[in-house]
Amino acid sequence: MPPHVQDSEVSALLRVLDSQRRHVLGILDGLEGAEEEALRRPVLPSGWHCLGMVRHLALDVERFWFRAVVAGDEEVIRALPSGDEAWRVAPGVPAAAVLDGYRREAELADEVIAAIPADAALAWWPHDLFGEPHLHTLRDVLLHVITETACHAGHLDAARELIDGRRWLVLT
Repeated sequence: MPPHVQDSEVSALLRVLDSQRRHVLGILDGLEGAEEEALRRPVLPSGWHCLGMVRHLALDVERFWFRAVVAGDEEVIRALPSGDEAWRVAPGVPAAAVLDGYRREAELADEVIAAIPADAALAWWPHDLFGEPHLHTLRDVLLHVITETACHAGHLDAARELIDGRRWLVLT
C-alpha cells in the first residue's frame, strides 16, 4: 500500500482490496513451474482458466477501473482490450509474466488511489459498455473492485480445489 494514502477510509478500503489481491495470488501459489499447465487448464464448464482469470483481473479490473475510469488515462483508454481479449493468454506467455502483470497493475492502481480523494468524480465513463454511470467516485470504484476481486478469488478457490484439492482458508 502506498505510504502516502491520505484518507483513512481509502486506507481501510485499500487494505481490504490488498487482502483480496493476496488471496488471488495465494490460491495459485505453487502452480507455476512444473505445475504451470494446470494454470492453463479449464476445470469449470465455462472454459476459463486460472491464468485467464488473473489476466482479466489485471486488465479488465485493475487497469480499467483505476487507470482508465478513475484517472482518465487516455493512453490506457485507447488500448483497452475488447470482448474477451483480456481473458486470453498466448501459449508462449509464462505464468510468471501474467502473475507479475497483475502485481504491476495493482501497483499502478495504488498510485492512482493514493493521488485521488475518495469523493473525487470519475475522469472517464464507458457509456458504450455500461450506459449511464452507476459509479461516481473513487470510493464507489474501490467498493466495486473489492467485490469483483473477491468474487473472482472465490472462482479461483473452486478452480484450485478441482485442480489439486488445495483450499485457501483465510480467517482475517
